[in-house]
Amino acid sequence: MNTMKRRTFLKTASGVAAINFACQGRTERNLAVKKPNVVLILTDDQSFRTIHALNNDIIRTPNIDSLVKRGTAFTNAWYMGSSNAAVCMPSRAMLMTGKTLFHLENMGRVLPESHPTLPETFRNNGYRTFQTGKWHNDRGSFARSFSTAGKIFFGGMSSHYNIPIQDFDPEGEYPNSRSYHVTDTHSTELYANSAVTFLNSLNDDTPFFMYVAFQSPHDPRQMPDEYLNMYDPASIPLPDNFMPAHPFNFGEVNHRDEKLERWPRTSEKIRRHMADYFGFITFTDTAIGRILTALDRSGHIDDTIIVFAADNGLAVGQHGLMGKQNPYEHSVHVPLIICGPGVQSDVQTDTPCYLIDIYPTLCGLAGMEIPSSVEGASLLPVIRGEKYEVRDTQFFAFKNFQRAIKSGDLKLIEYNVAGERHTQLFDLAKDPWETVNLADDPAYRDKLASMRVLLKQAMADHDDAADLDMEGWGVPEIGPWKPGKWIDPNPDVYYDSSWPSG
Repeated sequence: MNTMKRRTFLKTASGVAAINFACQGRTERNLAVKKPNVVLILTDDQSFRTIHALNNDIIRTPNIDSLVKRGTAFTNAWYMGSSNAAVCMPSRAMLMTGKTLFHLENMGRVLPESHPTLPETFRNNGYRTFQTGKWHNDRGSFARSFSTAGKIFFGGMSSHYNIPIQDFDPEGEYPNSRSYHVTDTHSTELYANSAVTFLNSLNDDTPFFMYVAFQSPHDPRQMPDEYLNMYDPASIPLPDNFMPAHPFNFGEVNHRDEKLERWPRTSEKIRRHMADYFGFITFTDTAIGRILTALDRSGHIDDTIIVFAADNGLAVGQHGLMGKQNPYEHSVHVPLIICGPGVQSDVQTDTPCYLIDIYPTLCGLAGMEIPSSVEGASLLPVIRGEKYEVRDTQFFAFKNFQRAIKSGDLKLIEYNVAGERHTQLFDLAKDPWETVNLADDPAYRDKLASMRVLLKQAMADHDDAADLDMEGWGVPEIGPWKPGKWIDPNPDVYYDSSWPSG
């Protein structure tokens, strides 16, 4: 296994580049005959610390592990943040359009024609495009993007056994009501079945783009008993940043995600949540294995680019939180693996990147022009060994009361909630769990000032209208921190559609 880090890149770049150039030459000759297929697999709420082959000795993910072995794992991948509490809506909108957060239309609900989607671009280049699973954006962009589809869920969340499913309509007509049916097949199995059926139906050389968008491991954590009972809560160690409650009001304390467990969080309850979470991820991994097996049997495993990623992470007790409405690593740091033609195998790189970088990277691997609307940076130079990084800072935002910037090992988070300002500064190299706030440490005074300058510049560069120098930024209208009604995280009923989680 080749681990590419900043400190080793300069020593190994020339050799890696030679390998990649040779591989790229073969790829370009192959592209003259047939374009590579693409399989994009996206999970829902899967944090970066949940893959056995990368960072977790307890969890079982043999099929995702096989992708790590087969391709290049980007161990420093993030999504940029969210302008609403349903963070998966803008996250998936950014993934599909390659646009940055503050350049989305209507918080990502609508993907306008001026922002051609990733599958739409492939469709316009002669690909058969297929989708199954969750589409948390508008129906018009879905119709433009896919030439066929399986089981479609237009929404943010549901019970996994009572999903309002719509079937593909070649006319692109997907009205909001009276056009769906409810199935009792588990969502994970349903979407895997649909993907396998599509792969089994391939009967010509038309290149295909398949997008499988799971709802798992998003709560409610419903799954077969085999997986529900797979992990013993008592054997799961608590994360280093476990807290009974967050130390201050971060702005979303009364959101439904934070009501999935009572305050104070207890070690016993959080271990139970973690066991369910791990079981759900292993269940999803099994479904991914079925898709990979079908791809292999179709004869296309060697001419297909496979991308595995998640839309966002999840706290599950870290920092006293349950959800993902925050800029901590457990929420914004996501898995990203790319494998297939033109990509080195068994490589791990800590090159910083965003999910929006998937769009231009896939265009580059397929030899296609990148639409001018795309703002992501292609990772192809990293994959080829030509450079270590494609950006030197990473910017994060949540609604209008959390902002963060990462540069090198330092990460700054600024909050303004209910008139209270809070600053956190972490050194991720020394403190990867973000437990030691250095904002008041005299030794970091100059670094804090520099990071604030970088944050303000990043906000300006991303057309973020918030002004950190003004008393008015943030959410003064939010009242005192008082936890609301607790919600059972595993109900057997359909979730109320008024809960805007994603």
